[in-house]
Amino acid sequence: MKQLINTFAAILIVAFGLMFLASRLNSAEGYTGGNTLTIYNWGDYIDPDILKEFEKETGITVIYQTFDSNEAMLTKIEQGGTTFDVVVPSDYAIAKMREENLLLPLDHSKIPNLANIDSRFMNLSFDPGNQYSVPYFWGTVGIIFNPELTGGIDFSSWQSLWDSRLKNNILLVDGAREIMGMALNSLNYSVNDTDEAHLQEALKKLNKLSPNVKAIVGDEIKMLLANEEAAVGVVWSGDASEIMDENDKLDYVVPEEGSNKWFDNMVIPRTAANVDGAHKFIDFMLRPEVAAQNAEYVGYSTPNVPALALLPEDISGDTRFYPSTEITDRLEVYDNLGKKMLAHYNELFLKFKMNKK
Repeated sequence: MKQLINTFAAILIVAFGLMFLASRLNSAEGYTGGNTLTIYNWGDYIDPDILKEFEKETGITVIYQTFDSNEAMLTKIEQGGTTFDVVVPSDYAIAKMREENLLLPLDHSKIPNLANIDSRFMNLSFDPGNQYSVPYFWGTVGIIFNPELTGGIDFSSWQSLWDSRLKNNILLVDGAREIMGMALNSLNYSVNDTDEAHLQEALKKLNKLSPNVKAIVGDEIKMLLANEEAAVGVVWSGDASEIMDENDKLDYVVPEEGSNKWFDNMVIPRTAANVDGAHKFIDFMLRPEVAAQNAEYVGYSTPNVPALALLPEDISGDTRFYPSTEITDRLEVYDNLGKKMLAHYNELFLKFKMNKK
């Protein structure tokens, strides 16, 4: 009996030891609440000094992790096993997360700086009433080009990309919605089109673009275009701004047929461990001086009205990145097309990439 008791005691000691170790590991990874806040955001999408200032002001330690696509982020959130307090998904991903009950409703009384957001960017289709999300950055998808290397081609239309003079001279972002949307827009269809005949027509047109496409790439597109490895790119506006800071020969335009108007918003996942800290962080990011600092660092367009007034005129007055309402009104937000249709978009995009090879 004494041996049995000793064995049982040893098991309990080991079990408690493992529980303590797991708790320490989770704390180190930012998976506990209290004075830790775990943020899941796009790479290079916040000024690191802002995180330090938030930590200094609140005493909350920030654990910052990154993702490179909405799909990768969704997969990690859906699988569970990791606790994030604030995540920054795009519009259609937010709609999907709402449908799948992956988000906590926001307590607007804890986010008084929400009043700083431009009303044009509130109450949109992917989150009516902003019950679950708060605008972070916004922008467009368009064409960046080097006039010195493109022989006077007019890029006011998507059709310009099919010009034979651009053979092996175009870089495309590696995004199914962006490139399928571009092809659909070039045919005067919606970026949210689900008509199979239209989708096949878009794929056929993309295949005709292949001779002009030098590569389909990720973040390296910024360095490649800045270094003039290609003359033209289809990119997000924020990336275009960053590239143009590196090489002022380049210009950016949103084609006349239309394009995507996108939004990245801050949300709180249902599994968040520090909900109060998450609200504090969101409200902190909406302070005009913080939002302006972040916009100047990242290069994307802020939806924060008083922050815009704090930015240098050469940024806030640049209509390529802060276009008029007349232009933004003819652009489209990506709808959540549903799991089956999104998979089909990805399949068509993959066929195009395979054809390119």
